[in-house]
Amino acid sequence: MADDRLCFHEMGLDDRLLKAIADLGWAQPTLIQEKAVPLALEGKDLLARARTGSGKTAAYAIPVIQQILTSKQTVQGEQAVRALILVPTKELGHQVQTMIRQLTAYCAKDVRVADISGKTELSAQKPILMEKPDIVVGTPSRVQVHISAQNLVLHSSLEMLVIDEADLLFSFGFEADLKNLICHLPKIYQAFLMSATLSDDVQALKELVLHNPVTLKLEGSNLPGSAQLQQYTVKCEEDEKFLLIYALLKLGLVRGKTLIFVGMLDRCYKLKLFLEQFGIPACVLNSELPVHSRCHIISQFNQGFYDYIIATDEQVLSIPSASSQSAEDKGKKKKKKKNGKNKTGKDKEYGVSRGVDFQNVANVINFDFPTSVESYIHRVGRTARADNRGTALSFVAHSELSVLEEVEASLTGDNADCALKPYAFKMEEIQGFKYRCQDAMRAVTRQAVKEARIKEIKQELLNSQKLKMYFEDNPRDLQLLRHDKALHPAAVKPHLRNVPEYLIPSTLQNRVNPLLRRKNKKKLKLIAKGVIKTPFKRKFRGKDPLKSFRFTGKKSKPKTE
Repeated sequence: MADDRLCFHEMGLDDRLLKAIADLGWAQPTLIQEKAVPLALEGKDLLARARTGSGKTAAYAIPVIQQILTSKQTVQGEQAVRALILVPTKELGHQVQTMIRQLTAYCAKDVRVADISGKTELSAQKPILMEKPDIVVGTPSRVQVHISAQNLVLHSSLEMLVIDEADLLFSFGFEADLKNLICHLPKIYQAFLMSATLSDDVQALKELVLHNPVTLKLEGSNLPGSAQLQQYTVKCEEDEKFLLIYALLKLGLVRGKTLIFVGMLDRCYKLKLFLEQFGIPACVLNSELPVHSRCHIISQFNQGFYDYIIATDEQVLSIPSASSQSAEDKGKKKKKKKNGKNKTGKDKEYGVSRGVDFQNVANVINFDFPTSVESYIHRVGRTARADNRGTALSFVAHSELSVLEEVEASLTGDNADCALKPYAFKMEEIQGFKYRCQDAMRAVTRQAVKEARIKEIKQELLNSQKLKMYFEDNPRDLQLLRHDKALHPAAVKPHLRNVPEYLIPSTLQNRVNPLLRRKNKKKLKLIAKGVIKTPFKRKFRGKDPLKSFRFTGKKSKPKTE
């Protein structure tokens, strides 16, 4: 069957595009790319459903670039915006632009791309749009603002429309923007809808945007099978969650790059401060941070700068599905809309559990269990992407058992191979660490969390705005900017950094040897600092009477009478 699969060079792609694909190391197209690219090049509208991490971005980016190259070779017209890519979040917009720039590495003069999804002032983005880039990437609200300001004209030139993560656009509140935007598009254009699920929102979008589409339902399950993705659950209450995350990270039971999802903004700072007590550095990623900082954190995480990211999924939590949303919640939302800006300064176009390509993530830990099946699928979908293996571990409190049952029913309904398994972890074996965790939690007060939140936001705003121009001129220095520095508004207790050997369970004694590790670290530090003990120092150690208070000279012989 592998021999029958279509290759990139058999799709009739431009040589420059093929060269860029080869540089990215893509030997073979994924299933969604193999099916979608030829159909898109034939000019057909597509509704594609494929699981997260299957290569959906390249599946529409390749035909969009190819069609623009072909159009410019055959018809010598004016420079114009030919393709519009709509994304639900700024992070995904940044990622899509990066992907297109990689694919147009050898034809950058012929195919230009602009990402307008960021929070940059309209006046700063206007000159970019006045140059009429071939591809514009943005959120529906941002694109609508530029159309209203007449910075962007689409009704005469647009040839292709792409809606990425289509199932998320309506839930992010873009329904009105999207309907207004469609009024400014030409009557005839090619459209692609890419999604991980085919929800009612996607069906509504299909009616609005597509014309006689080809529907591709690939990958029977929303998540990979157990051979690629291992999914586990641990039933534990609030205090046990902190105890368990400490044991997993400090004893090295979880290894590799790890995404830790929490439900609320305060929770991510609480967990960060808790881990700081034990000398475990972690980055925080949430909707309050500037978009430049968020994209930089993701970029550095992908490059291997950090091992742990604590990400909030409050966007999904704050917008529950229509079926589970009560009338009271709806009333609260209306009040918030009337008030205008959100008091907390959250960015409504933030989202890291959806669409964003975290590379080589070994583990996803649901510290707080997600509130819906869709949220679970897209959180866990950050690992085991493409052909890589991954592990998902979910902490489930008693109040979250009903959602767990929904998730299990959904996954086993798709594919019995995707079932969640109980994590065989004996909590009684780590009870010895309970007092250390309680000691650490005493320092993580509400005031400490509040101060940490303010300090982090101030720090990231400085990094994002004041130093932006400097970093543009000095890109190497940007790599030195770290986002996992300790916040330390809480009193840090140094003794908690080390794990006494007598507290380690007997079953893990062979796996974890902290005393030996400390000795090795000291040796490495001495070598790194260039402190070398000479034979002279070794020979005469302890013989300086001013330091040792011992005199070891020759004893005087007693006088003989």
